[in-house]
Amino acid sequence: MNDSAESILTGSEQMTSLTTSYQIRVNLMKSWPVQDAKARFSEFLKASLTEGPQVVTLRGVETAVLVPMSEWRSLCGRARPGLKALLLAANPPHDLVVPARGKLRRRTPSEDD
Repeated sequence: MNDSAESILTGSEQMTSLTTSYQIRVNLMKSWPVQDAKARFSEFLKASLTEGPQVVTLRGVETAVLVPMSEWRSLCGRARPGLKALLLAANPPHDLVVPARGKLRRRTPSEDD
């Protein structure tokens, strides 16, 4: 699908398109049992570089993925920081409006309380 076609799609159609392309890509990733990945590591590494991410399975369960460094950097660059990281950042990305404190009258404790 080209860029002009993607811009015509609605939000839900774009999500469906992204999900479908992700599913196709996941299905195309080669799966390696951990024993094969260890025994043929050079081939495993070359496959990662030429064919894309390679899945490692342990007892039939997908456990890890070997990804080329360029793709790893791309993924890290697109990752969003969490709320905690945003709140604790030295230079927040946006101006946070924090209301002034101390302007409300506080009630004085009474002897009944």
